[in-house]
Amino acid sequence: MKTEVTQDVFEKAWEGFKGLDWKEKVSVSRFVNANYEPYDGDESFLAGPTERSLKVKHILDSTKDHYEATRFPMDTDRVASIADIPAGYIDKDLDVIYGLQNSEPFRLSLMPRGGIRMAETTLKENGYEISPELHEIFTKYVTTVNDGIFRAYTQNIRRARHAHTVTGLPDAYSRGRIIGVYARLALYGADFLMKEKAADWNAITEIDEESIRLREEINLQYQALDEVAKFGDLYGLDVRKPAMNVKEAIQWTNIAFMAAARVINGAATSLGRVPIVLDIFAQRDLERGTFTESEIQEFVDDFVLKLRSVKFARTKAYDEIYSGDPTFITTSMGGLGNDGRHRVTKMDYRFLNTLDNIGNSPEPNLTVLWSPELPYNFRRYCMSMSHKHSSIQYEGVETMAKDGYGEMSCISCCVSPLDPESENQRHNIQYFGARVNVLKALLTGIDGGYDDVHHDYKVFDIDAITSDVLDYDEVMENFDKSLDWLTDTYVDALNIIHYMTDKYNYEAVQMAFLPSHQRANMGFGICGFANVVDTLSAIKYATVKPVRNEEGRIVDYITEGEFPRFGEDDDRVDNIGKLVMKMYHEKLASHKLYKNAEATVSLLTITSNVAYSKQTGHSPVNRGIFLNEDGSVNYSEYEFFSPGANPLPASKGGWLQNLNSIAKLDFKDANDGISLTTQVSPRALGKTREEQVANLVDILDAYFINGGQHMNLNVMDLADVYDKIMNGEDVIVRISGYCVNTKYLGPEQRKELTKRVFHEVLSMDDAVK
Repeated sequence: MKTEVTQDVFEKAWEGFKGLDWKEKVSVSRFVNANYEPYDGDESFLAGPTERSLKVKHILDSTKDHYEATRFPMDTDRVASIADIPAGYIDKDLDVIYGLQNSEPFRLSLMPRGGIRMAETTLKENGYEISPELHEIFTKYVTTVNDGIFRAYTQNIRRARHAHTVTGLPDAYSRGRIIGVYARLALYGADFLMKEKAADWNAITEIDEESIRLREEINLQYQALDEVAKFGDLYGLDVRKPAMNVKEAIQWTNIAFMAAARVINGAATSLGRVPIVLDIFAQRDLERGTFTESEIQEFVDDFVLKLRSVKFARTKAYDEIYSGDPTFITTSMGGLGNDGRHRVTKMDYRFLNTLDNIGNSPEPNLTVLWSPELPYNFRRYCMSMSHKHSSIQYEGVETMAKDGYGEMSCISCCVSPLDPESENQRHNIQYFGARVNVLKALLTGIDGGYDDVHHDYKVFDIDAITSDVLDYDEVMENFDKSLDWLTDTYVDALNIIHYMTDKYNYEAVQMAFLPSHQRANMGFGICGFANVVDTLSAIKYATVKPVRNEEGRIVDYITEGEFPRFGEDDDRVDNIGKLVMKMYHEKLASHKLYKNAEATVSLLTITSNVAYSKQTGHSPVNRGIFLNEDGSVNYSEYEFFSPGANPLPASKGGWLQNLNSIAKLDFKDANDGISLTTQVSPRALGKTREEQVANLVDILDAYFINGGQHMNLNVMDLADVYDKIMNGEDVIVRISGYCVNTKYLGPEQRKELTKRVFHEVLSMDDAVK
């Protein structure tokens, strides 16, 4: 079925498209610059769902419900691959966009290359066993990433993992956070992309260590593109040539993305900046009369249904950190161009419209790059949809642009900006690194390096603070040393992880849709940020007395007096938050990172804030866990860490005070993302829905003008959703960088969610009145 891709094919595919530079060298960014049309209108052009779309949605939902009531099918005797697994359909006769992650919806692939123990544990937890042949191959003859990592881990890293100060590392699954420019397949076809990879390979003439590595990687990318073409063949689609219309452009993009989803088992497999590219094809087809608006919306609806079918095999331990079974198919839209034009298109509306057409859903993770410069019609529509669905997140364009993120930047996973085609080779990809427990590092440092829960061994060596009342300057001196140890250990772990991932489980298919020469960020996360900031504020502005046991180890704290808390818009404590970020980032940036990566920091916890809470002892500002007399762990009084950059629930700030505190944090010290997940009551926003939507537009404008980077927005009253959440019913909420159906959360995650502040006033001044 292969068609010869001649120059005539490209002339036909590109007929009517403007510009030349993107034709000579692969660049979706330049294609977009030359061809997209900003849309200033409203949503009145949108089409509703077709009967066919609703049938496909019903089949997909019914299939998932059935498997949830029984068990999901899983591969036990075949390893995940791009083209060696048969084609899958939701319904072959009804599908208009082809391509699934496996041979049937929700069939879980076997991905043992990250770690055979993790893969086998997942199978066992779901009632399956790996085939004896594959067990033997991956335990005797194949080195997995996890094997290599643990051969290289230092004692420091092992102690830090054991104490749960450094945890959640991607050392048993693929690293994730890499975004292929999947629309490249639609614009150019696989043959064109393979020819460019061959040219890049031939251009490397020096034979040194770096060049040898790059030549091998480009060769693997070339092979992956050939597999993508064969994947298309399974569906009778010749993706070797470029797409001829918007239906094929969506189809080709889905084939490229599903090829990645078939073999990549990372913590996130994000879609990237797709709508604006597809809109260019759609506009041309509308002008030609090739398709109607209803047909184009149907293609989008069907594509989104395919994205909703993606599911990965995960362990129960994984779910404690990434609760709710997210796939993080983050889809970015909106934003501004360097020429001053906004980048809102009709396709942005169409993707958001899927929430109405085929129902509210956590995936794909719809992300709007927000600016007050976007058309008011679009901003109002976004706020109206957030008011209705709570399924959209927002990222500040101007804030991210200050750190070099360009006009085709997109969001990976939850809040992490990337610029995949950046021509200055900055921010192309990310080497993901989970997060560390900064509060635990602070408490451990105060107590001389002893674990803050078990107190029976030193995690690291440092002199204890022995005074009866904690002195701020003395604590900060110890905290500085604790951060030295923490960042040294963290960097060592990530350098090992990413070296081994490249060696044993290189993401060739994702890299194949990226420039051959790349520069990576290395993401270093923090958990317990507000806990640390409030603790330091309490030590500085109140009186904090350690409580020690007979061995002299600190088991509790007594805090007397008032102190400002993060989230109250008080510079005294907010400046401490800025200082903590600056210290942490500067220490990380001083290290040499694998492949000369750039250190970036994120204030993002996913739902790991619950797990971290259960691994940390008492602090001056919140109750942690402690040991009973028999040595068992007592969880009875512990309070949850706040998610991401959120203030603790004890903060007395109203919604606007919360926003102001977080907007003060310097993005340059956390340019991997500053996650805010916030809940506000509709009543706090105005008397009518129209007034509420208008006020939301104004508040988001102000937040992002003032320096905010991210907002997960939930417009809801706790009283309306509390019983549903706790009873495990369907409630779609933004939770911590991503969206989730709360029925998939565990009891602890549900409890933590309902303990968050659901703001009923905009400002504490209003509360006083």
